[in-house]
Amino acid sequence: MRALFFGTPEIAVPALEALTQIATVVGVVCQPDKPAGRGLELKVPAVKARALALGLEVVQPTKVRTPELADWVRAREADVAIVMAYGRILPKAVLDGPRRGMLNLHASLLPKYRGAAPIAWAIVEGETKTGVALMQMDEGMDTGPVFTMHEVDIGPNMTAGELSAELARCAATVVHQDVQRAVLGTLVTSPQDTERATMARMLSKEDGLVPWSKGAAQVHNHVRGMTPWPGAFSTLEIGGGRKLFKVLETRRCEGRSDATPGSVILAHRGRIEIACGDGVIELVRGQLEGKKALGANDLVGGRALMQGQVLGCLP
Repeated sequence: MRALFFGTPEIAVPALEALTQIATVVGVVCQPDKPAGRGLELKVPAVKARALALGLEVVQPTKVRTPELADWVRAREADVAIVMAYGRILPKAVLDGPRRGMLNLHASLLPKYRGAAPIAWAIVEGETKTGVALMQMDEGMDTGPVFTMHEVDIGPNMTAGELSAELARCAATVVHQDVQRAVLGTLVTSPQDTERATMARMLSKEDGLVPWSKGAAQVHNHVRGMTPWPGAFSTLEIGGGRKLFKVLETRRCEGRSDATPGSVILAHRGRIEIACGDGVIELVRGQLEGKKALGANDLVGGRALMQGQVLGCLP
């Protein structure tokens, strides 16, 4: 079987590796290198780095709706293309290039959480299960018929980064178990129920702002879903000004409080508790602007957070 692979970030690397074990990979398509860090040096996508290490041909088109990309895909004479977290919506001319079309490994239990950030939003919404769906791609946003879905449990304290690693391993399993059968036609597809569909829009940095006025469970889910990117954050009034405070890790805890949401109601003996709109959340780790990340014990010991302070929204 001749196959192409479309993918960009780290989560897609295990699927690429699995594909090389069941097929001859005749090309890999990634998004272009992007500036990163303070020096804005170009950063190579994780899939590109692994593909080059495997000796595979890599292309990084700046645009996908061009005759050149469609021609390149057709010239590879692939039986199928596997897509995972590529990051662009592909046009029909590209989708139709491989003999069996293009199959997508989507990180949700479709039709829920179609779109760019299914992992983060599944956690934010309090889901206890997600998974990887193998689907036939069409011109819509994750709207094609589904071959198989493999479930993954979401632990009560699991972050989006940790769940991404689990889903990456699951995707590799799907490639081994299901891709050849899909290409050979021994797997049948089922249409998605569009009435049950939900969207998982792309995240922005602003999405990280912690909604203290919501319930403790929702605050905890928000912090987990925003970790590691864009990162959960709040602000803290210090010396007449407001500084950014990163909320790195939380835990659910018992208790209620009538204090203003965001109020530090306990900062004693290495334990920090913060009032929410309904209930109380424990802060396990945090980071004040300009300082290093600290656990609750050091935040209390260094008086970075004190009882009575209020974590709030941006002014």
